[in-house]
Amino acid sequence: MIVCIVDDLLFSVKISTAARALAAPVFFERSPDMVLPRIREKRPSLVIFDLNSAKLRPLEAVAQMKADPALSGIKTLGYVSHVQTEVIVAAREAGIDEVLARSAFAERLGHILSSPPATTPADPDPAG
Repeated sequence: MIVCIVDDLLFSVKISTAARALAAPVFFERSPDMVLPRIREKRPSLVIFDLNSAKLRPLEAVAQMKADPALSGIKTLGYVSHVQTEVIVAAREAGIDEVLARSAFAERLGHILSSPPATTPADPDPAG
């Protein structure tokens, strides 16, 4: 199970389409107040965050996850525009496991959904 904290319609459709093709179980949470309760309920192997979402407060959610012993071991991956270096730095400071440029995330989506990422953080693709 993968939980997606994504409210961008384009990326929601991309993720849903790829998940259906791979028969990968994916759940979307679009309510900021339900992010952590939903993660506790679903116990996913991976949580994907749209780091550009102001509504869903992804940096706050990552920091809360990583501070909670029951959730801290769940892998986290965020995607963001490669030019938003301040968001990338803030996500790493919050404890996110991996940050990808939006283009790299879209390109690697099938692999991400079929095999959740390792704990080694990766730099966003500067070409993204």
